[in-house]
Amino acid sequence: MKNIKNTVLGLVAGTLMLSACSEFGDINVDPNRPSSPLTSGLLTGAERSVSSIVGNATGVLYVQHLSEKQYTESSRYQDIYFDFNGFYTGPLMNLQRIIDLNTNEETKDDVLSSGSNENQIAVARILRAYFFGVMTDRWGELPYTQALQGEVEFSPTYDTQEFIYTDLLKELKESADQINFETAGVEGDLLFNGDMEQWRRFANSLRMVMSLRISDVAPGLAESNFKEAYSNGALTGDFMYPYLAEANNQNPWYARYLTRVDYAISDTMYDYMNPLNDPRLAVYADPAANTGEIAPMPYGVSNTVAGGITNASVSYLGSSLRKQNAELPIVTLAQIHFSLAEAAVKGWISESAESHYMSGIEASFRQFGVFDQAAYDAYVAQPEVAFSPSNAMEKIAAQKWVALFLQGYEAWAEWRRLDYPELTPAVDAMNDSKMIPVRQAYPTTERDINSESYLEAVARQGEDGLDTKLWWDIN
Repeated sequence: MKNIKNTVLGLVAGTLMLSACSEFGDINVDPNRPSSPLTSGLLTGAERSVSSIVGNATGVLYVQHLSEKQYTESSRYQDIYFDFNGFYTGPLMNLQRIIDLNTNEETKDDVLSSGSNENQIAVARILRAYFFGVMTDRWGELPYTQALQGEVEFSPTYDTQEFIYTDLLKELKESADQINFETAGVEGDLLFNGDMEQWRRFANSLRMVMSLRISDVAPGLAESNFKEAYSNGALTGDFMYPYLAEANNQNPWYARYLTRVDYAISDTMYDYMNPLNDPRLAVYADPAANTGEIAPMPYGVSNTVAGGITNASVSYLGSSLRKQNAELPIVTLAQIHFSLAEAAVKGWISESAESHYMSGIEASFRQFGVFDQAAYDAYVAQPEVAFSPSNAMEKIAAQKWVALFLQGYEAWAEWRRLDYPELTPAVDAMNDSKMIPVRQAYPTTERDINSESYLEAVARQGEDGLDTKLWWDIN
């Protein structure tokens, strides 16, 4: 999907100007009702927070796409508690403000310069569902219905993951239906440049992905939502987050490599891809400096062991994927096709599972710029890759795992749900169970400040640690 990157710098500059302009012009202005609220800036700010998800390294390490070369603690599961407060005080607060300003009779006319009320609300709801979907896949139960009400509720209760998922599916359906193509699209949109058809398709695609996530625990709800969302139209190309060749909006992998060279292709990924002559491997990893060949880094070893391996002897993350302005995937066409292949296996749709499986591999090849018909034909003809009804889900899961490279949290969620491929935990794991995490623990501030709600959630969900499975993770 074509990203209109020449709009991004202007949108970011506009967001920065909002904070600068707020220091002036406040004489005789009602602080509770700005004369012209710039909801476009709120949207840009919320969208920029998507980078904290698509550029995050933790999920990438959990699913062993990459290994750490210098400091290996993250790939050995040292970190237990992960903060979610930034989501609530940042993008989610921005999106709630957009909804409120476009709903309130006293302000809704003041924000029309940023798009029609219904379209602004729809986009905010879609993006809010995206954030909450990622969050609940990490922590499970969350403050949800009582969240974003700081002036009213300072100790929000937690909702169950079942409730959150059910409501997110409803939100995505309603927000897609709410889009009005006869009125103005949204301003300040660095993701789709105000293209409401793409927002509608993004909502449908998210609904399909979320439906599959809960298919083992709520098959009826999952099937009905998947089928309806697909019939309404999914994305037809790769949806990528745009970065710029400037320091304030650069690819996070580029930024990491400025300070330390620490992320190399893992032996797990290499051992699966290399025997199959997978052409994507040459994009995923650069050749080792001392041999000119792809050479993996052992996964999850101690700092001492890692330090004994020379930098020149391993292959680091492919340079094309960590350019300063290299895009990162949010939802890809390959992901959509593999979802459709699984839906066909489940009998939800009448289309060919094999056809969508093959299309998923082709879409992934194209995404990473390696598609060649002869090479593709040779790759999919191999027994390890060729579709087989007898083990269709294993084939789909394996290819999805490869295709979701750098989509860390999505790859981690799908690995937990599908339990494939079989991954061996870090050899020098630092967590008590020595197992790959299946959840992240709540920030300690919740235990200390919102203790009653926190304890209720833990009593329902299970121990607040890395080993407690989420509601949808029953395999």
